[in-house]
Amino acid sequence: MRLNEKGIANKSEWESKGYELPKFDREAVTKNTEDNPFWIHFGAGNLFRAFHANVVQNLLNDGVIDRGIIAVDGFDYEIIKKMYRPHDNYSVLATLKADGSVVKTVVGSIVETCILDSEDEPEFKRLREIFSKDSLQMATFTITEKGYSIANAKGEIFPAVEADFKTGPAKPESYIGKVVSLLYARYESGEKPIAMVSTDNCSHNGTKLFDAVYAYANAWLENGLVDKKFVDYVTNPEKVSFPWSMIDKITPRPDASVEELLAKDGLEELEPVVTSKNTYVAPFVNAEETEYLVIEDAFPNGRPQLEKGGLLFTTRETVDKVEKMKVCTCLNPLHTSLAVFGCLLGYTKISEEMKDKELKKLVEVIGYTEGLPVVVHPGILDPKEFIDTVLNVRIPNPFMPDTPQRIATDTSQKLAIRFGETIKAYEASSELNTADLKCIPLVFAGWLRYLMGVGDDGAAFEPSSDPLLESLQPYIIQLKLGGENDLEGILKPILENEKIFGVNLYQVNMAETVYQYLNEMLAGEGAVRDTLKKYIG
Repeated sequence: MRLNEKGIANKSEWESKGYELPKFDREAVTKNTEDNPFWIHFGAGNLFRAFHANVVQNLLNDGVIDRGIIAVDGFDYEIIKKMYRPHDNYSVLATLKADGSVVKTVVGSIVETCILDSEDEPEFKRLREIFSKDSLQMATFTITEKGYSIANAKGEIFPAVEADFKTGPAKPESYIGKVVSLLYARYESGEKPIAMVSTDNCSHNGTKLFDAVYAYANAWLENGLVDKKFVDYVTNPEKVSFPWSMIDKITPRPDASVEELLAKDGLEELEPVVTSKNTYVAPFVNAEETEYLVIEDAFPNGRPQLEKGGLLFTTRETVDKVEKMKVCTCLNPLHTSLAVFGCLLGYTKISEEMKDKELKKLVEVIGYTEGLPVVVHPGILDPKEFIDTVLNVRIPNPFMPDTPQRIATDTSQKLAIRFGETIKAYEASSELNTADLKCIPLVFAGWLRYLMGVGDDGAAFEPSSDPLLESLQPYIIQLKLGGENDLEGILKPILENEKIFGVNLYQVNMAETVYQYLNEMLAGEGAVRDTLKKYIG
């Protein structure tokens, strides 16, 4: 069984092994897409293959649309050259369900692939052609939050961006520079409307994309490389919109157990490719069954009935509420809590932690008891039902190979939004009392204990990468396991840091609680577990 056009032609073999195959005429869909493309996507990674491409596949199967999606990669060209094109742009989606079953789908909705390389004239010419088409309605993105950055943390413009600011849209070298160059081609072809839709997992993602695009357009205007009408074009929402969105679907890197499962079916050439840019990509993607994509309904060139594929269209205000519901209460804080204590207690799978009485109770209290009272109901999704799904279906799914070590990455950058917003809401409420928050400070104490890089069994472990590890180490190194600790004398500068926690823990009267918990966790081996049992059990 080979994953390409010729291999898929033997439908009975695939179907006998339980694979769901495309139900549409791919040749006709490819021709329709080439002539009148409607959706192009930048960032050809796993999330796109598991979510966006599968939505299009379902809509094609149901006859809602008659055109496919175009995939573009501008960060790692080898993804297209070594994985997509050798398989005729097909991929296998293994949906890992919580009941232990696996749904195997051959996704064929990606009918064209492009490389975002301005040095490759045929590739870039084709992209300009696509962007000049009247039919193009939307360009979506999964390029990660840092993909929209034009400067480093110090505010210094990246050299490639600075060079593009000076040379203009002809042959840019930076990622967003190339995207804005394509927008310029659309502008030149008649100021045609389009929606530029970031679907990256970051807050106010549409604004991040707009800010990046505007920076180029404005710099080109100032340098006399474009006229003011182009800036007017990208800043006119009736011509170019930048909707906000909230996306949620866990798509870990291709897992060896899934590869083994597919290999037993007889699927050939499954070996993942690690590119020269260290991208790990395989002919298949494994993902959870649950997915949400909520999008601000701002499409100046119209859009198909994508809601029939499960996407939710609403207002910007509602997207913002859904984002805050997820990030500040209903998912992300629960993941971070499990990551911190999972590392301390020696877990290597998030799903296994949900069998742990204390850890399960910890996230239930943080979600239902401490977080839910301050959630603004977005209307389009029910917060309690969202948490129910997270705790009963998503996190416990034994087939989702996610680890606390991965989720613990960059925790110092996450605490402020994932917990700080709840604390602020309690402070602002006339009915709620910050002193009633018991489990959130327990996570803070657990994180400080985690930073020591010593598990509850006394064995050393390597904390996950974090931009503040180095600056926090001089404080953390002073902590003693099984000895006396002057916690306030050592840690006060950390607990006062609003950038870390979103609030000054002294000002919200939470510092003493954190010290109390941490002091108990430092009593010796097994003290983390004892502390959890004492306050959670």
